[in-house]
Amino acid sequence: MGLIDFVKNAGKALGLGGDEPAKPAAATPAAIPTVDPKLIDRRRAAVLADSVSKMGFEVKELAVLVKGDVATVAGEVATQEIREKVVLLVGNTQGIAQVDDRLAVTAPAATFYTVQGGDSLSKIAKAHYGDAMKYPVIFEANKPMLTDPDKIYPGQVLRIPPLGD
Repeated sequence: MGLIDFVKNAGKALGLGGDEPAKPAAATPAAIPTVDPKLIDRRRAAVLADSVSKMGFEVKELAVLVKGDVATVAGEVATQEIREKVVLLVGNTQGIAQVDDRLAVTAPAATFYTVQGGDSLSKIAKAHYGDAMKYPVIFEANKPMLTDPDKIYPGQVLRIPPLGD
């Protein structure tokens, strides 16, 4: 998916520092202890990775890296839906302005098929699924472009999803 933008100062705060708005200092700058920003980034990344796990999202080889206000997530997920939800969980965190999505989806992708003369959805379903009665799967995958399963035409490109999609 690439880089997705979020509102940096919205969302759930992790409570680790660096993600809450700065408070005015009462002491002189020399008296304020400094915290290594890299340490805060590593802690934020660990909390975000833990949040992904606690939400029940299965991500193989999950890796979360935070650098400033950019979080990078990598690993493998079973579906596009899980991918999107992980990105949203990470991005809707206070202090995160962008998510670099490097998650890979392992589920098979849909294919495209160009309708030939004499084709019907049932004939296409038989060719792709081995069962002509699976034509509603193709019909549903192509709504609202298709309004009637009997109205397809040569040259039209259809999405053929994997069964179970």
